[in-house]
Amino acid sequence: MLDYENLIMPNDPALEGEFLSDERKLPASPVLPDELYLLPLTEKPFFPAQTLPLLMNEAPWLPTVEVIGETPHHMVGLVVVKPDNTDDVKRSDFRSIGTVARIHHPVRADGKMQFIAEGRRRFRIVEWLSDAPPYKVRVEYPNEVGKPDSEEIRAYSIAIINTIKDLLPHNPLYSEELKFFLNRFGPNEPSQLTDFAASLTTASKLALQDVLEALGLKKRMEKVLVLLKKELDVARLQSDIREKVDEKMSEQQREFFLRQQLKAIQKELGLAKDDKTAELDTFNERLAKLTLPEPAKKRIDEEMHKLSLLETGSPEYAVTRNYLDWLTSLPWGVHTQDKIDLEHARSILDRDHDGLDDVKDRIIEFLAVGAMRGEMTGSILLLIGPPGVGKTSIGKSIAEALGRKFFRFSVGGMRDEAEIKGHRRTYIGAMPGKFVQALKEVGSANPIIMLDEIDKVGGNYQGDPASALLEVLDPEQNADFLDHYLDVRFDLSKALFICTANDFSIPSALLDRMEVIRLSGYITEEKIAIARNHLWPRVLTRAGLKNAQLKITDGALRHVIEGYAREAGVRNLEKQLGRVARKAVVKVLGGESTPIKVGIKEVEAYLDKPVFNREKPMSGVGVVTGLAWTSMGGATLPIEASRIHTLNRGFKLTGKLGEVMKESAEIAYSYVASHLKVYNAESTFFDTSFVHLHVPEGATPKDGPSAGVTMATALLSLARNAKIERPLAMTGELTLTGHVLPVGGIREKVIAARRVGISELILPDANRRDFDKLPDHIRQGLTVHFAKRYQDVAKVVFGNF
Repeated sequence: MLDYENLIMPNDPALEGEFLSDERKLPASPVLPDELYLLPLTEKPFFPAQTLPLLMNEAPWLPTVEVIGETPHHMVGLVVVKPDNTDDVKRSDFRSIGTVARIHHPVRADGKMQFIAEGRRRFRIVEWLSDAPPYKVRVEYPNEVGKPDSEEIRAYSIAIINTIKDLLPHNPLYSEELKFFLNRFGPNEPSQLTDFAASLTTASKLALQDVLEALGLKKRMEKVLVLLKKELDVARLQSDIREKVDEKMSEQQREFFLRQQLKAIQKELGLAKDDKTAELDTFNERLAKLTLPEPAKKRIDEEMHKLSLLETGSPEYAVTRNYLDWLTSLPWGVHTQDKIDLEHARSILDRDHDGLDDVKDRIIEFLAVGAMRGEMTGSILLLIGPPGVGKTSIGKSIAEALGRKFFRFSVGGMRDEAEIKGHRRTYIGAMPGKFVQALKEVGSANPIIMLDEIDKVGGNYQGDPASALLEVLDPEQNADFLDHYLDVRFDLSKALFICTANDFSIPSALLDRMEVIRLSGYITEEKIAIARNHLWPRVLTRAGLKNAQLKITDGALRHVIEGYAREAGVRNLEKQLGRVARKAVVKVLGGESTPIKVGIKEVEAYLDKPVFNREKPMSGVGVVTGLAWTSMGGATLPIEASRIHTLNRGFKLTGKLGEVMKESAEIAYSYVASHLKVYNAESTFFDTSFVHLHVPEGATPKDGPSAGVTMATALLSLARNAKIERPLAMTGELTLTGHVLPVGGIREKVIAARRVGISELILPDANRRDFDKLPDHIRQGLTVHFAKRYQDVAKVVFGNF
């Protein structure tokens, strides 16, 4: 055996990395010592039947090995510790049972120690003789419980041997370890066999330590059999996975080789072409069906020639191939035939939309011009109105009426002009812009392309998409539209562009190129017709109900509209009807008899209390109802004026008003204060009055000049101490000299007044033509006064003065 006196010679570089002399031998069977020095194990315990090389850090265990080298027996106690790092092990980390082993062939190199440990026997720590490394303990060697030669133990041994045999085919290393074991022990030594079997497994540190601490032979064999069975199951699973992977790889390799052989045979016989030839033929087949302009034909011929010279594995080949794929997929010279039949178009618009007669008339006029010219070219429509009024669906109806292909995409939030005009081919992953993609998808050079939410186009350092749209939406320029990716001009003049927006926050240069068609909100009667003819059938279909299973009255529809969905459009109305249908579905599935009838009571039971109560216009001295326009439609706008005190002159504004509206209030205050005597009010009223003017719903931002006459009327009502006794609403911009100027959104404002039951209105005289254009059913029952100057307004409100 080894000479441990020569083994440990600190700081002797001659020993590092060298095996030490083996001249002095240890006794063949040394007596097991009562005192042992301990070395820690972190991964798994060491079993008596094992002989394995061990590796550990010199620090802090070099002193321990030095002391072991001075002992006559050269035995060490190998014990599992709790931490995973042996550099900082405390006495409390050692388990109480370990294995005494004799070490052979130690070697030192690069701060590491390696030796071969030959397991001898289990030991139990009885007493600690030191509290710091080198750890020294007094031990005892417990005897095993059980008879090794009993029939039961023999049966366990056979079971362990059979399980090891089953493991051998799955891992060749097992057979090498088994040979090494049989050189030292025989199969009739059950204790050593059990320990050897445990050392074969990949069980956890705690499970193997549990086996080591099992002193009863039968109990230990039972534990080892369980671990061996788990190991066998894992090994079989690994083998199955490996076989499946190998089988799949073999099939793929076989298919690859067969395909390559087939290609070679077909090529020799002239029956097949290589990939490059096949792609060139595909491109030529596409081109045969197209009518290309000369510049495009020249560019494609050049790219085809370049493709024929490139190797298929070249990066440039893929770029050129994709470029040709786009060029040959575009509908050069492919047009659909327009079906310009005005009666047919009118029937489609009436079928798909209730109300909107003025919008339908505008669209029919637009189509009639196209019919007279014989083609629909150079046209860009802008449908502008609140959300949910049918802008997108009108675009689809126009496409159906003309028999053209339809493509829609939203430009809302678009910030990169490359989305419009494409990326340059020098960039990785470059693609054409949305318009070229649309043409490829529809397969026609004269589709209807809808650009939704054009008022929400953004812009940043990457470019301004709104400016990029100028070329596309200009009839004088889009005949030579140039996409950055294609780098070939394409004629977009035959396409019909329809844009949608909620308001006029569109760049003026872009707005100038469009023909504007305004879609205002719907009144209650129009909403009832839309709900009955369009929304309710769609809601029933989505809920899986039939018409005979669920009925809703017109009164219930009116209640839903006025109490839950009062906005200008019908999108929220459809949501509320969907809620009603879902409640009904629950009842149908619960066994309730059909048809289920929905009246006003059922609506409130399904949808809870109404969100909107019927508005009663505010009244009182200094209180006047105005009319306002919002992107969601029209709304009534009560304005209140009150005298706070008479200590000094002052004027205060509240209600989150914008700059323009504040200026309107100042103008109204100045005008009324300077004309109090004209309107039969106390001429010194404002000289000693601190007046507060407020516009309710203070959290909502408000701006615009159209509340000028309303604010002036509220201030005059306060100064005259005169209350407006009847429901009356007004709108109009007031100048400092008392002129009433026109305002916008007349249709929305009139509808808002009808919604709250106000039938008497005051409008600027310059808006008379806007009111006259309104449909008869909106104007019906209204008394409208038109004012050129504020005296006209005051006459209507206060009578003669």
